[in-house]
Amino acid sequence: MFDVITFGSATKDIFLRSKDFSVGDFKKDNIEKEILLPLGLKINIKEIYFRSGGGGTNTTATLSARGLKTAYCGVIGKDSEGEEILKELRKRGIETRFIFKTDKKPTDLSIIFSVSNERTILTYRGASQTLNKNKIPWSQIKKTKWLYLAPFNGKLIKVFKEITDFAQKNQIKLMVNPSVSQLKLPSKILKSAFKKIDILLLNEEEGQILMKNFSLKGEKLIKEIKRFSPGILIITNGQKKILVTDRNYLYSALPPKIKVLDKTGAGDAFGAGFLSGYIKNREEIIPAVQLAIANAFFCIKKWGAKEGILRKNQEFKKVKVKKYEKS
Repeated sequence: MFDVITFGSATKDIFLRSKDFSVGDFKKDNIEKEILLPLGLKINIKEIYFRSGGGGTNTTATLSARGLKTAYCGVIGKDSEGEEILKELRKRGIETRFIFKTDKKPTDLSIIFSVSNERTILTYRGASQTLNKNKIPWSQIKKTKWLYLAPFNGKLIKVFKEITDFAQKNQIKLMVNPSVSQLKLPSKILKSAFKKIDILLLNEEEGQILMKNFSLKGEKLIKEIKRFSPGILIITNGQKKILVTDRNYLYSALPPKIKVLDKTGAGDAFGAGFLSGYIKNREEIIPAVQLAIANAFFCIKKWGAKEGILRKNQEFKKVKVKKYEKS
């Protein structure tokens, strides 16, 4: 019996830093700046780091590191990058029997250009997109207490409904951190799926996209989302106040401000930190929030999504979490 089985992408991440990367004005799609690269020239790279990434493996890494029995279900390519990911997951104590290999597409790849604590990511969605309902070993993944769905993109979205239906039918608890692409699925599919989710994690902008209303913020946004997602709802907003609500109470916490080295994987670290804290502390929300914030902030102190995550029994400073009765 597993504590958690995760779904999502598995990627090879390459981080690049250079003094020759410059920043210019962009002002499109709510983005004000862009990274500028001169055409026809060679650009010297100051620093380069190779890491594994992808929401599916990132979340599993935290869950395993905190002492939970975990497995990852996804697809990698029949290539050296895929083999490296497999070896790393096994080294972290993660079950890999639900990982499939394909020769149709290579392993997913992300190239991250880092400038002044911000980054632009070039993403190739490859092997992970080939996961379909026929590949998922449904009878075997019944033997778990939780399923965690990291953000799905591209063709991977097609299995979202099947997994949420499966979780409900088999009384498996479900945590979901959906992508923007998932939030743009037809309303009928979203309303059906969200009713089956035990813990839903969104940032404020994602919540606004879901509700198709960018004026909604804070508690007003929560009330609208809770109308069709009755489980625990978490709304994050970068380094601003985090809000969590269950059926009876509203919780809030303000993350500490620290120097950011690399934001990649912070959302995955937060989500997996919350779930591991929730499970380990008998479904208490306050220690889950405290662990989620700490895990995310340890993550952004190092390059890559897995290098800084909290290990089992590792001490951390706990933020203050306020608890209110819902109005």
